[in-house]
Amino acid sequence: MGVLIESAMVMTKGNMYPYDTILALFTSLDMSSNNLSGDIPISVTRLAGLRSFNLSKNNLTGKIPNDIGDMKVLESVDLSENQLYGQIPQSFSSLSTLSYLNLSDNNLSGMIPLSTQLQSFDPTSFQGNKLCGLPLLVNCSSDGNIPNHKYEDDESDKDEVDWFYISMAIGFSLSFWGVCGSLLFKRSWRHAYFRFVDCSWEMLLAKLPVC
Repeated sequence: MGVLIESAMVMTKGNMYPYDTILALFTSLDMSSNNLSGDIPISVTRLAGLRSFNLSKNNLTGKIPNDIGDMKVLESVDLSENQLYGQIPQSFSSLSTLSYLNLSDNNLSGMIPLSTQLQSFDPTSFQGNKLCGLPLLVNCSSDGNIPNHKYEDDESDKDEVDWFYISMAIGFSLSFWGVCGSLLFKRSWRHAYFRFVDCSWEMLLAKLPVC
């Protein structure tokens, strides 16, 4: 009896490949481009022999299962274009065989776990989220989140504007009372000032044309 050989086109690692072998031996789960919603079933992480995992372009709204790191032979994970939220599980860092990852266009947040694999992927694998840390060029704050630079800049600009007006008011007051106070308490300065004003006024009138 011969072995039944089947042929199929399989999407894995972001590319389409012809697969000519016994399909029963191909450990791939592709449920992309459907209307799936809700959480990713935790039971998926019990498929220890799964190598390719694609749930992209659905309406999934839960968190990535924390036990995903138990799938030790995973080579490809695509969860892009969903509404997944929360942090990337730390267990991702134990997926040493992972060669393709796409988590883009979700609502993920926090720091990307540190590992040899995750930091080697292109930043586009994580874009469209609120993530920080390498390979993204967004630094994390001390609590592992993206610092709110816009809020800090706005507060800094507001303080600078306030101090500008305060300094201007103080400078005007000191200058005004410095001049007026001198004229008020120094009779000789007051007489000299008024003589200067009179002379200046007479010179100005002398230069005006006579009608």
